[in-house]
Amino acid sequence: MLRPLTFAEFYPSYLRDHQRRGTRVLHFIGTTLFLLAAAGAVVQLRPTLLLAGIVAAYGFAWIGHFFVEHNRPATFQHPWFSLRGDFKLYFELLRGREKF
Repeated sequence: MLRPLTFAEFYPSYLRDHQRRGTRVLHFIGTTLFLLAAAGAVVQLRPTLLLAGIVAAYGFAWIGHFFVEHNRPATFQHPWFSLRGDFKLYFELLRGREKF
């Protein structure tokens, strides 16, 4: 894929890299854990929880890519678009706009 110039150009390839149900479920779990850890870090004033949330989010996502989807996470080539895609897909799954 040519280097995307906008998120709108990137997102269709992001969805192609997240087609399998298992990958989407693992991403959803990881992102949920991150959000809970981030909230806990703020409420409890424990920044280490934020680090734990990041590790959980990427850990679950990368397991999905390597063992379920059998592809390489977009994080390595497009870190900011990939992060934005993770949250967009998360909330689309939550609202039922995308399917697990």
